[in-house]
Amino acid sequence: MWRRRLTCLFGGEEKRVDSRTIHAGRGSSPVADAFPQQKFCDNRIVSSKYTIWNFLPKNLFEQFRRIANFYFLIIFLVQVIVDTPTSPVTSGLPLFFVITVTAIKQGYEDWLRHKADNEVNKYPVTVLEDGKRVGKESEKIKVGDVVEVLEDETFPCDLVLLQSSRDDDTCFVTTASLDGESNHKTHYTVPDTVKDVESLHATIECEQPQPDLYKFVGRMHIRRDGQETAVRSLGPENLLLKGATLKNTKKIYGVAVYTGMETKMALNYQGKSQKRSVVEKSINAFLIVYLCLLVSKAFVCTTLKYVWQNQHGQDEPWYNPKTQQERDTNLYLKMFTDFLSFMVLFNFIIPVSMYVTVEMQKFLGSFFITWDKDFFDPEVQEGALVNTSDLNEELGQVEYIFTDKTGTLTENNMEFIECCIDGFQYKNHKFLTETDGLCETDGPITITLNKAPEELEELFLRALCLCHTVQVKESQPVDEIDGVVLDQVDGFSPSPEDQCAFIASSPDEVALVKGAMTHGFTFIGSDSKSMKIRNRDNRVEVYELLHVLNFDPVRRRMSVIVKSESGEVLLFCKGADSSIFPRVRKEEVDRIRVHVERDAKEGYRTLCVAYKRLGNEDFARVDAELREARLSLHDREEKLMAVYNQVETDMILIGATAVEDRLQDRAAETMEALQGAGMKVWVLTGDKMETAKSTCYACRLFQRGTELLELTVGALGEGEGKREERLLELLLEYHKRVVHDTPPSKTGLHRTWSSPGQDYGLIVDGATLSLLLNASPDGTGSHYKNLFLKICQSCTSVLCCRMAPLQKAQIVRMVKSSKGSPITLSVGDGANDVSMILEAHVGIGKLKSDHTGYNSRTLVVPARFPNIILFKHVSKSPSPSTGVFLDCLLDPVLCGGCSNAGIKGKEGRQAVRNSDYAIPKLKHLKKLLLVHGHLYYVRIAHLVQYFFYKNLCFILPQFLYQFYCGYSQLPLYDAAYLTMYNICFTSMPILAYSLFEQHISIDTLLDHAALYREVAKNAMLRWGPFFYWTMLGVFHGLLFFFGVYCVFSNPALLPSGQVFGNWTFGTIVFTILVFTVTIKLALDTRHWTWINHFVIWGSLAFYILFSFFWGGITWPFLEQQRLYFVFINMLSSMSAWLAIMLLIVLSLLPDVLLVALRRPRGRNTRQKKPRRLSPGDPKSPGFNMVPLISRRVTDEPNSLC
Repeated sequence: MWRRRLTCLFGGEEKRVDSRTIHAGRGSSPVADAFPQQKFCDNRIVSSKYTIWNFLPKNLFEQFRRIANFYFLIIFLVQVIVDTPTSPVTSGLPLFFVITVTAIKQGYEDWLRHKADNEVNKYPVTVLEDGKRVGKESEKIKVGDVVEVLEDETFPCDLVLLQSSRDDDTCFVTTASLDGESNHKTHYTVPDTVKDVESLHATIECEQPQPDLYKFVGRMHIRRDGQETAVRSLGPENLLLKGATLKNTKKIYGVAVYTGMETKMALNYQGKSQKRSVVEKSINAFLIVYLCLLVSKAFVCTTLKYVWQNQHGQDEPWYNPKTQQERDTNLYLKMFTDFLSFMVLFNFIIPVSMYVTVEMQKFLGSFFITWDKDFFDPEVQEGALVNTSDLNEELGQVEYIFTDKTGTLTENNMEFIECCIDGFQYKNHKFLTETDGLCETDGPITITLNKAPEELEELFLRALCLCHTVQVKESQPVDEIDGVVLDQVDGFSPSPEDQCAFIASSPDEVALVKGAMTHGFTFIGSDSKSMKIRNRDNRVEVYELLHVLNFDPVRRRMSVIVKSESGEVLLFCKGADSSIFPRVRKEEVDRIRVHVERDAKEGYRTLCVAYKRLGNEDFARVDAELREARLSLHDREEKLMAVYNQVETDMILIGATAVEDRLQDRAAETMEALQGAGMKVWVLTGDKMETAKSTCYACRLFQRGTELLELTVGALGEGEGKREERLLELLLEYHKRVVHDTPPSKTGLHRTWSSPGQDYGLIVDGATLSLLLNASPDGTGSHYKNLFLKICQSCTSVLCCRMAPLQKAQIVRMVKSSKGSPITLSVGDGANDVSMILEAHVGIGKLKSDHTGYNSRTLVVPARFPNIILFKHVSKSPSPSTGVFLDCLLDPVLCGGCSNAGIKGKEGRQAVRNSDYAIPKLKHLKKLLLVHGHLYYVRIAHLVQYFFYKNLCFILPQFLYQFYCGYSQLPLYDAAYLTMYNICFTSMPILAYSLFEQHISIDTLLDHAALYREVAKNAMLRWGPFFYWTMLGVFHGLLFFFGVYCVFSNPALLPSGQVFGNWTFGTIVFTILVFTVTIKLALDTRHWTWINHFVIWGSLAFYILFSFFWGGITWPFLEQQRLYFVFINMLSSMSAWLAIMLLIVLSLLPDVLLVALRRPRGRNTRQKKPRRLSPGDPKSPGFNMVPLISRRVTDEPNSLC
């Protein structure tokens, strides 16, 4: 890898050669002699970050790049170098603790990566060498080696398929660990390769490694003894990618073309950008304020010290004369040294331990999501996944939700509903027809006996049976069960005599094939050269497969060219109506269009079907052009696209199909709850407007009273110039109607159930978005974009249809960068949703409905149970540890050895791998946000404010003490107290609070979505609450110091008349401090668990025991023991006891009164049983706290405060 980069940098061979030449088999090739000899990397995978030699320096360098760590390192060095009043241990020990904990965590994670790398690199493989099968480790594979791979094994490197055990020269693979597509894909051997790979003599020319999984360009020169060299094109259908798994094929042989870090899997690994939560930004802002406080305190004390010393007799008192060295010291240097000393003395106002506590809270808190049994889905056999624990609190701050439609709002479980042939409608399962005259009303459809000509019917059904990439897998009978076989895509059961299962990369293709079966045409199977179907007469028809024009999102269609038994060459094409209608005869469009539009309004997915007859001359020309384009090493895709567009013209439109994608369970309830919580939901989809609009109505995103505004190509009219003028007119009109003429809602919502104003919904398509988002040089595009954004933000819901994946990301970026920087969340399930998932503040991936973590195969089940899916558990998927399993979802490199790890489904799990969180169903999004998000935000916000508060209480008495000790930098507290205050005495209670606190019960949060708005827009970490906590810290600090100072007005506090000293003064202040901040947290706790009791009262007990032992024993390692018997003597004074208890009560009295006033009133409040409130119920009496762990309802009522 490094060698390749260096040679590119210094103009080596990689820079001169844009393709590589690989010798496969025996001997060398005269053709290849013209190419320079190239060197290739080995097959080792390296995903680890550290080695045993560079771990310490590299990890320390990365940790000290953080400002907080670097700041405390400087403070520690100042304490070591300068004569400061506190020991370097007081700052060095906390810093050492933080650095050590972080290093252990990162070292463990990297050890897991090393372990996963070794598992992949040491995996045994079989390589053909000199005609013999030789066992090797995977890392020893070289480019040009012929590798043998068995069924259910993963490919150890990128291979060109040479030979397959299947008779049709194909093999099936799954690429779930690469692109998330878990369904079977078909790959083909290179034509004309010899059956005996041991005698292979060939040279491969292909492009240099590049990360595109779906692109591969090359050609193979195959030489035979005494024959002319054959040249065959190589494409992605011939390339088997590292990390993919061989399925339903006993054995294959392939030649290695890319190895190690040059494989497509390794090149595709790209670390996700670091997302920062709003809490982290607030912490940084608060930290700046406290840094200013720290500098101000040090500056004030330094200034006052020299003002005081300038007074006569104060600079050098008789009892403390200066040394000669002190007299000779430069004044400004002495002032700077004193300033640094005061900085060190007050530096504990900056809570270094807060960063560790926050990290632990996020890490441990993320387990509550994965442990939540409500997220477990029996169909997926998996619960929620957390890929990023840094954004837990961000789930409670979401303002905009961007969701995909297919597979997210809907199930992506396709069912054939009906088809239209020559204007006549055919319902599924029944051969019903209707006339071409369809009314636009919602009334019943009149059924007649008219139907399309039988010849046209059969042609349409043949097109459905031939124009696809579906494969048929023969059933594998099981001894103990007999019956019919399940379809691997969605559980469809064909007739018993077929005994086969359909394998496809897309569920809608299987739905169309099954739809043709209901009307008498059955697809039997195919190989690389032919396709077989059974017609209505039960006769098998065989078609020679000449070419497949694959589907791509730009063309939005696919075609096949076949030759019938009579020698007729036919092109069958299916695709979106916008792609097919311009390529067929105009007179045929109208009678099909009305059916397509009607089906789209009902929410069905539609495809149009067309065909074309090719004469011998036409086919010969097309065949030559296709072969020439496929042999090209440069611009192959562009050349193929040109041929595709040329041949797919002047077709004859036969009909259209309608496939239903059912709505997700409780999708409407979830969307309604999210909108009630103040979130605005935008639907971003590539489907047609009518289909998406119907789904939005079904999900209650659009209500019957919602006025829909359209910004679509149809609304803009024809002509480029007229479109821009019309677009500006519509934007100004909608802006006046929605923004200017609509009164602002107090709640921020525009729903009919919460505000009396008119609801607006906006519909925009991809073509219009291109005009809006691509700003023109004169600045009008920016004006359009601003108007469009204001309109969207004033609408209740927005529907964006006919969108490309890049446009989805552009929409998310536009909203999140708007005024106020609203928090955005994207949820999707497919590879086309990855861009918007990565762009949003929080990305949610939807898990798929397939079995997880086991090798499985289709079983035969009794015919009386056609809808049951059974799996035979063969073996648990390989996974080094739980940690590596989670890493596999994040890191494609680590997935190389986990052939079945992860979640599999109809569209794959690429969205899951790139997301921050993953949930099985859309309905789980409601609890994830309204419960987990709300509680996480409240907990961590309280944690942050509490940390700054308790450190201000801690250091303010130290600052005040300087006014009474001549600014001598004398510490108020003992060094042990300075060190252990944040580490031991006060850290565990707030950590337990931040993990288990529930100020409102889970049922209440679910039933009252409006509660989510109370913490929205970072409500608990604004400047108002921050200054409240700061003022509270100032009040407590002043009370601690001056309260004890008043007690010390008579220093003889012991019965014997003995006088207390300054260390007793500091110990009393510290005791009051520890008890006050801990009991303050106890008063704030609404939900108590045994853990809270243990850590709160245990921390206080530990402080007392520590003080007894620290001051009651002579420690030999201490040069001076300032607290020797201080704590014991303090407790022997009744005045000290009285002062401690009185000051604690006075400090907490405001909190006690606040809690008392907020408690629910009523004589029988405690006896009320908990009841589940319906949404919209205005009454909300004392609600019960429900623990996240035990999920039990307590009897203690709590208020909503």
